[in-house]
Amino acid sequence: MKPLVIALVAVAGGVLASTLVPQVPERARMYLTAVGLLAGPTTAAQPARPGGHAEERAPEGVLLMSSERITTARIEVAEVAGGSLTRKITVPGTIVPDRNTIRRVAARVVGTVVDLRKGLGDAVEVGDLLAVIDSREVAEARSEYIAAQVNLGLQKTLFEREEALWRNRIQAEQQFLRASNAYTEAQVRMHVARQKLSALGVPDREIAAISANPEAMNGLQRYEIRSPGVGRVVERMVDTGTPVGGEGQAKELFSIIDLRSVWVELAVSSTDLGQIREGNAVAISSVGNDRRIEGRIVFISPIFNNETRSARVYAAIGNDDLAWRPGSFVSADVTAEQISVDIRVPRTALQTIEGATVVFVRTETGFERRKVVIGKQDDEFVEIAFGIDPGETIAVSNTFLLKAELGKSEAEHSH
Repeated sequence: MKPLVIALVAVAGGVLASTLVPQVPERARMYLTAVGLLAGPTTAAQPARPGGHAEERAPEGVLLMSSERITTARIEVAEVAGGSLTRKITVPGTIVPDRNTIRRVAARVVGTVVDLRKGLGDAVEVGDLLAVIDSREVAEARSEYIAAQVNLGLQKTLFEREEALWRNRIQAEQQFLRASNAYTEAQVRMHVARQKLSALGVPDREIAAISANPEAMNGLQRYEIRSPGVGRVVERMVDTGTPVGGEGQAKELFSIIDLRSVWVELAVSSTDLGQIREGNAVAISSVGNDRRIEGRIVFISPIFNNETRSARVYAAIGNDDLAWRPGSFVSADVTAEQISVDIRVPRTALQTIEGATVVFVRTETGFERRKVVIGKQDDEFVEIAFGIDPGETIAVSNTFLLKAELGKSEAEHSH
């Protein structure tokens, strides 16, 4: 029993020494620690929650996340609301010129091409000079107009003279009537000559120039062909020296197309045709790259092709950069119908966890996993039939990060 007494005395002395002298010898400290009367190396105390309890883990399905962390992870949130779902029909198509922008420039007179100012591929504006034709027909029409104008001036002078003499009872009424009739005939000839020039395509400004100064008119046979619209020359059917306008001669000289707007010819089957209406939206995708553009259905042919069991449908699209070339093959997603739903969320908001479809509802401390039942859907949105209510806020982007974080958190808590 003596060793035990000695040990107890030593222990008591060590405790007293540690109380009175802060620096206890290392050997004594090791002994006291071994017998359990002195605590070992201290560790930082765990923070306690209000009430003195240790930190509690988040309930199952709840993910604690601060606003700063949500922003850093680029997780976007949005309020749940209603909307519409769009059903689409995908059909093949071909880019074709817009029929409303094609300009075919014809020879309206008989003559010979003596000068060509524009060639294949050239860009043109309204009124640009395309070609010059020498035409005896135009020369004769201009001559008739000049002669009619000169004669009209003469007959007007004679009429005014005869009218003055008749009113002063110097000239007989019969002479005055003959002068009045000649003046009227001159006016008719002038009008016919002007209409003939207009029918030949001579512009009004040129006719006005002839009227202003008939003596200065040179090159009566010269006939200018000018562009009727904006676009590019896609065809030129004549060369310098080509006779045009006559029997068996070329009638069309140029073909000009404005490709800033083009059409898409779609092959729609008989089963889908009844679901498409003029004005429906259509998304055009280029075959072979990721180019995409929105357009509208502008025409549905009333004629059905029995051989192909389809009808021609045309959509119009913009083409300011001329990237959509006629003849190119494309794919078109045509909007067939739109269905209104009470709750609509983007597909990016949905995740699958343990075989169930879930969304992440925003809470004051982070997000809560919520199981949902989906209904109708389209390429971008899904109807939620049960699980969330309008007005709640959910995560709509980068939700896979929330799924991964929730799985990690639950795995840690399970160990």
